[in-house]
Amino acid sequence: MFKLTPKGEEIRNMFGTIAPRYDFLNRLLSLGVDQRWRRFAVSRVKHADGGPILDVATGTGDIALAIASATPPSVNIVGIDFCREMVDLGREKVASSPYAERIKLEVAPCEAIPYPDDTFESATIAFGIRNVVDREVGLREMCRVLKPGGRVVVLEFSTPVWPPFRALYHFYFLKLLPRIAGLFSKFSAYRYLPASVMEFPSREEFQAIMGRAGFKNARHIDLTGGIATVYLGEK
Repeated sequence: MFKLTPKGEEIRNMFGTIAPRYDFLNRLLSLGVDQRWRRFAVSRVKHADGGPILDVATGTGDIALAIASATPPSVNIVGIDFCREMVDLGREKVASSPYAERIKLEVAPCEAIPYPDDTFESATIAFGIRNVVDREVGLREMCRVLKPGGRVVVLEFSTPVWPPFRALYHFYFLKLLPRIAGLFSKFSAYRYLPASVMEFPSREEFQAIMGRAGFKNARHIDLTGGIATVYLGEK
C-alpha cells in the first residue's frame, strides 16, 4: 500500500476539511470561469468507443461528470482521489446525475494508481498535479496506465505572462482571495492555494517533467490570459 509523505498527509487532511465548501468556493472565487476551463480541458480528451477514461485527483467529480456529458454512452470514467471526504461528496453528485452507471469513484493517490498498464484511452487531472508531492512519479503512473497512443490532459493554475495583468491577478490571488475564502472555509487552506501556484514549475519546466515521465509531444495552451494552462502529451 502506498504511504503518503507527511506533506502529502497534511495536504490530504486540508482538503478533507474544506471539502463541504469546495465546489461553492470554486465557483465564487473564479466567478464561474473554472467551469469553462474544465469544459475546454475535456474537449481535448481522446476517447474511443468502449474505451475507459481516468480522472486523477477527481475531487468531487466535476471533470468526471463533464467527460461523461461530452462522450458517448459506451465510454466509462474512473475517478480517483486521495481524499476520502472529497470522494464521498463526488459519489453523491454522481449518484444524482444521469451518468451514475458510467462513473466510478475510488480513493487512491496519483503516485500509486491501482489499475494495470495500458488500461485507459486518456487520463485527466484538473487543479490536482500541483498537490502531488512527487509530480514526476504521479505523471509516470498516469503514463503507465494509458494505452499506447493515449493522451494526458492536465489543467492547472499558472501565472499570467503580461506584466500589468499579472500584477492585478497577483493582488487578487495573494491578497483578496484568501480573505474572501476565509469567510466561508478554512483561511489557511486558501493561503496554501496561491502559495502552491507560485511555487509550481514554469510551463517549460513542467513540460520537461512530462517528458521525463514518458510523455511525447508535450505542449501547453494558456487560458484567460494565462491564469490557467492546459498541458497535453501522448504515451
